[in-house]
Amino acid sequence: MNWPEKIIFCEVGPRDGLQNEKTTLSVEQKISLIEGAAEAGVPIIEIGSFVNPKAVPQMADSDEVAKRLRRLPGVEYRALVANIKGVERALAAGITKVKLTLSASESHAKANLNKSVGELLKGFEECAAFARENGAEVSGAISTAFGCPFEGKIPVERVASIAGRFVEDLGVTELSLSDTTGMANPRQVYDRASHMIEKFPQVKWFLHLHNTRGMALANIVAGMNAGVIRYDASLAGLGGCPFAPGASGNVASEDVLHMLREMGIESGIDLDKMIALARRLQQWVGHDTDSAMLRAGPCGGTACAGK
Repeated sequence: MNWPEKIIFCEVGPRDGLQNEKTTLSVEQKISLIEGAAEAGVPIIEIGSFVNPKAVPQMADSDEVAKRLRRLPGVEYRALVANIKGVERALAAGITKVKLTLSASESHAKANLNKSVGELLKGFEECAAFARENGAEVSGAISTAFGCPFEGKIPVERVASIAGRFVEDLGVTELSLSDTTGMANPRQVYDRASHMIEKFPQVKWFLHLHNTRGMALANIVAGMNAGVIRYDASLAGLGGCPFAPGASGNVASEDVLHMLREMGIESGIDLDKMIALARRLQQWVGHDTDSAMLRAGPCGGTACAGK
């Protein structure tokens, strides 16, 4: 087994976790969530998205959240954008890193942004150039990288082709493989991540895994063994894509951090603070969520002693 000594963690709850919730949090609550994660030691936080507020009303106040947010030194605050208008809004709000998301599935691309993959890539060229001209960094994500609710399994060659366009056409060298609807399995994650690392060694790879079918933690174990050290997760296990049927929550941040702690893999994040933050978030949204830590609590005393 190939265990890393340390992983790099990104909290996506303020964006992916909240974008599919019926309850819209206030600006103050969102800021409290982001600042709480930063104070717990989370090094990367996805604070929201700058997209059409009619399409994703839960993210309509991302401008105000970004402007009012108290930023800690050394923490990366990034945001999702979909077009040049989104980039302009993000930069005007003080965001210095934007993420461009492209689907590996034509059907999902149409459902999500009503454009083909080719059309989106063409538009992303302008987005990436404008961001860099104005001093912002650019990262990317490939959604439905393991499977699509409309098209089923996605060939690895298609994912690699899109990754190549990100690298060659957009100059992006940080990419996420996103399991948008939780269709991935550990063997597939290991094989696909290994393939992408070998084909694009210059890329910093993230895995963004949903727990729709209960395999997210196993998929993280597979990803670590393939050599991936960067992971997204969402507090309390919230999340889902409004444009992908069956896309339930991300793997819970506190569950991932607890597993890593028990395995002796460093994250630099205070687990107790993250559990408390997840519990508060669960209260705010007003319903139970998919979080083992909120159901059972962390290992302690004689519990989880490895026997």
